[in-house]
Amino acid sequence: MTRAQFLRLAAAAAASLAMGGRGHAQGQAGSSGDAMLTRPIPSTQERLPVIGLGTYVGFDVERDAEQYRRLPEVLRTLFEAGGSVIDSSPMYGRAEAVTGELLAAGGLHGKAFVATKVWTRGRAEGIRQMQESMRLLKVDSLDLMQVHNLVDWRVHLATLRDWKAAGRVRYIGITHYTDGAYGELEAVMREAQFDFVQVNYSVGEPEAERRILPLAADRGMAVLINRPFGGGRVLRRLRDRPLPPWAAEIGATSWAQVLLKFVLSHPAVTCAIPGTGRREHMADNVLAGTGRIPELAFWKRHLDSIGA
Repeated sequence: MTRAQFLRLAAAAAASLAMGGRGHAQGQAGSSGDAMLTRPIPSTQERLPVIGLGTYVGFDVERDAEQYRRLPEVLRTLFEAGGSVIDSSPMYGRAEAVTGELLAAGGLHGKAFVATKVWTRGRAEGIRQMQESMRLLKVDSLDLMQVHNLVDWRVHLATLRDWKAAGRVRYIGITHYTDGAYGELEAVMREAQFDFVQVNYSVGEPEAERRILPLAADRGMAVLINRPFGGGRVLRRLRDRPLPPWAAEIGATSWAQVLLKFVLSHPAVTCAIPGTGRREHMADNVLAGTGRIPELAFWKRHLDSIGA
């Protein structure tokens, strides 16, 4: 990150604090009883809670499975902690249908910020797929529709602009999940305006912080972070190691919270969406969205002890 980029991001953090946000507060003490922090969507200043839920794998379950019966507790834990963002995709098997069923059964649509994706080619097929997603999610309009992995993005962007003007979607976004595509993603972000961009970012996959996150700040795009645990690889490597003493300085009581606070330390990040189908993991994750979110310099001092 260049000095100019860092200063722009620091200015964005200061602006958030001036608006009453706590998401980028440096050195702020907190406890597990704190409300979840929120950060603004740049295009509207609507605030989003900083920890959400990804539905990949965890919500791709059959209705008669034991795991399905556990999922209402996952959603309840998210909402009771002040979270709202739930992200899905047609490529996640039954995840959209399961999410829609559970939100409807619990009367929970009003608590959720529902995001999904279009992942196909052609205008007509894109419209069909997005309509099917809305049917499965049991919504008349979506909070966020994203073009997944840049697939036919020009065609879908034209449709999404029309849908946004008509109120069928509130926000539009773009995603990619491999750092090898970040050059193309960067070019798309410079050419077209989106409300959101979704990428991988973790201590094990830090590539987005070099260009994508600073560019999102420059372009006024909110950022959703998937794979904040490096697809689980980083957590598996750390799970048998004791927490370092400095974890207590940021109010982290688990490795998951340490890794999520790392992600949230970048001032361009709006919300992290770790995937889970387990209530205990959701309860652990949401605690990362409370209390102190350390400054970027904190990690320069401590990342070596994680082995990142």
